[in-house]
Amino acid sequence: MDFRSVYRQHFLRSAAATLHTTMAQPAANAAAVLETAHACHDDGVGLVVYPELTLSGYSIEDVLLQDTLLEAVERELVALADATAELLPVLVVGAPLRYRHRIYNTAVVIHRGRILGVAPKSYLPTYREFYERRQTAAGDDVRGATIRLGGVEHPFGTDLLFAAQDLPGFVLHVEICEDFWVPIPPSAEAALAGATVLANLSGSPITVGRADERRLLCRSASARCTAGYVYAAAGEGESTTDVAWDGQTMIYENGVLLAESGRFPLGARYSVADVDLDLIAAERRRQGTFDDNRRTHAARTGGFRTVGFRLDPPGHDIGLRRTVERFPFVPADPQRLEQDCYEAYSIQVAGLEQRLRAIGQPKVVIGVSGGLDSTHALIVAARAMDRMDRPRTDILAFTMPGFATSEHTRNNAVALSEALGVTFATIDITPTARTMLTEIGHPFGRGEPVYDVTFENVQAGLRTDYLFRLANQRGGIVLGTGDLSELALGWSTYGVGDQMSHYNVNGGVPKTLMQHLIRWVVSSGQFDEPVSAVLRSVLDTEITPELVPAGDGREVQSSQATVGPYALQDFTLWYTLRHGFRPSRIAFLAEHAWSDAAAGQWPPGFPDDERPAYSPAEIRHWLQVFAQRFFAFSQFKRSALPNGPKVSAGGALSPRGDWRAPSDMSAVLWLDEIAREIPAS
Repeated sequence: MDFRSVYRQHFLRSAAATLHTTMAQPAANAAAVLETAHACHDDGVGLVVYPELTLSGYSIEDVLLQDTLLEAVERELVALADATAELLPVLVVGAPLRYRHRIYNTAVVIHRGRILGVAPKSYLPTYREFYERRQTAAGDDVRGATIRLGGVEHPFGTDLLFAAQDLPGFVLHVEICEDFWVPIPPSAEAALAGATVLANLSGSPITVGRADERRLLCRSASARCTAGYVYAAAGEGESTTDVAWDGQTMIYENGVLLAESGRFPLGARYSVADVDLDLIAAERRRQGTFDDNRRTHAARTGGFRTVGFRLDPPGHDIGLRRTVERFPFVPADPQRLEQDCYEAYSIQVAGLEQRLRAIGQPKVVIGVSGGLDSTHALIVAARAMDRMDRPRTDILAFTMPGFATSEHTRNNAVALSEALGVTFATIDITPTARTMLTEIGHPFGRGEPVYDVTFENVQAGLRTDYLFRLANQRGGIVLGTGDLSELALGWSTYGVGDQMSHYNVNGGVPKTLMQHLIRWVVSSGQFDEPVSAVLRSVLDTEITPELVPAGDGREVQSSQATVGPYALQDFTLWYTLRHGFRPSRIAFLAEHAWSDAAAGQWPPGFPDDERPAYSPAEIRHWLQVFAQRFFAFSQFKRSALPNGPKVSAGGALSPRGDWRAPSDMSAVLWLDEIAREIPAS
């Protein structure tokens, strides 16, 4: 299969379809199903879910008891199955079927000319406008049975799972309408038994507010069951004698809406999205309580039957039908981003407050450079002091210029400290750094322009050393400023350096979120205009450690030129830390997120002239850098991290929290996977 095939990457292209129903005319409805199935086949769709009682219509009431209708349904069902012999999608079609002495409202699973199995509706509503038990029987007790259709016996029951043998992770379960309105839906047991994609064929007449209830239930089911949930409701053509229909279709995955069609359509409509089967599996593996819950209910979940089939999906590139956020830590939706920034900032402030209260309200000692990270840590400290009714003068801020400190960043540090009203001082570290370099025999001490890692770390270490001694002297704690991205890439000086502090409020915040937090602090009016003006200036500053002086052909030192673009590296960090994805899969997603700067949404406030695109070769290169630095180089720094609050659902790198790993491990496994699986262009 092509590297860029969604099926090679273990996605399932799914569709939820609504039709123009022709009441009590199974042949017309089967033709409508087949027309949509052909369109979905051409679109590379592997699963199509139709509304409840697709072939007969849901709203025909006692007509369901007519032999003429039931015989026509069975006849057209068998013919429909025959007509799908060359089609890709698994079709899930609703039909009233006779079994023993009753009629059952069923979902029939069809694929490539075969009826794979039949699932009955478990729970029949008999309240408000519903009176289903008048015509049909509840199927909640039907397990281990077979049903005869077209002279052939097929698996029948609520205990059926349909598993694709050639698409890892695609295990389907079907329930019908009311089944997901009950406290313990059939899909919950099925998910514990192994189902990863849950389908719901629904009639569900529309009343004011019901669409939101359906969304809530689909979202909840997909989140609670860690699954995909594909929902299709009846629409145009159903009887409006007493109710109306809106044809709502939607696809959720782990609580996230992937696709939804417009409501009240004229004619057939379907929503399409690529459900991430690997993501579902990864989340379940990490949430051990999911399988613990299975063990609790093993008497039921152990009795499910599995029907195997081969999907035979296309192996070429058919695109990706889902949104891949460029910045997984930074949602593009303005309302969600504002909420995330409020919560992240509040987590940091609350974390610092508790630490200060717990250890006797010491002062806060912080080094400020005028860069993003130290700026943000300073405004977190200022808000914490305000909330605890302590004077901001209890924050002792020091700027410590070195050999490469620019006037711009130093001026920002001074201006911000003055605007906030903290206690501020300047300690020039260059004389001490020069002495140390001379005493250790470094070439710079002899006047040679050698700017190696020792030259850099002497400065970084001295700054931290000064801060710790100042904290000793003045009754304070050193507030760390290093962020999550730097911890992931090992972009910090170990020990007596910026890796260490007494408490680090930024350790859970990725670099890509940092600028948005500062923007939110400005836009939400957390501080007055003089402070906000300096914060805007900081946002316009290049990310640089300012350890190597510019000049003699050297440009301003850039962190991203060494460790990679933080946009890409934070993208990789999210999928490595949260989901454990292999590098090739991250590269596949990164291509869809980053190949075209003009496509998709950007987070609000992101400057137009700073919107990059990355080629497959660049993505591959920076993945190699990430793998080497994350797995083989920087863990020893993370193993000795100071305390600090976890901020993002994407994870944290504390050895006491989300990430525990040996410090002496090799990255060979990940680098080999990159070399083997990711095309060079």
